[in-house]
Amino acid sequence: MAVIAIGSDHAGYELKSHLVARLGAAGHSVIDHGTDSTESVDYPSFCAAAARSVVSGEAEFGIVLGGSGQGEQLAANKVRGARAALCNCLYTARMAREHNDANVLSIGARVVGLGLAEEIVDLFLSTPFEGGRHSRRVAQISELEEQF
Repeated sequence: MAVIAIGSDHAGYELKSHLVARLGAAGHSVIDHGTDSTESVDYPSFCAAAARSVVSGEAEFGIVLGGSGQGEQLAANKVRGARAALCNCLYTARMAREHNDANVLSIGARVVGLGLAEEIVDLFLSTPFEGGRHSRRVAQISELEEQF
């Protein structure tokens, strides 16, 4: 089982609470970076904290949640070494892991239903990185991160 860091804003809070319980019941360890209610908050610090846990090695994967997942993905990707992917369907979840070695999953809680969100998380966590030609591309992305 994996250690998973999770963070959300108020729009993602209910989905986050559900996923924390579900992941824990499945045997994963979860580091919950907040938020802790549906009261309006700004998401960047919660998402960056989840991404930092992954990059530092404290967690194997991160999950960030918000209304659309867009801003949450952007905030997580500001952490050097994070590869956050917005996945609101099963195809993008699989490709994010297989081809991009994504280590942070972003989901729009106002975009996908609970059942689909569960499937996306399960697929993301269980899909291995293919490596091969994709390793070269991920390395190029890391080089860009160092340049800029």
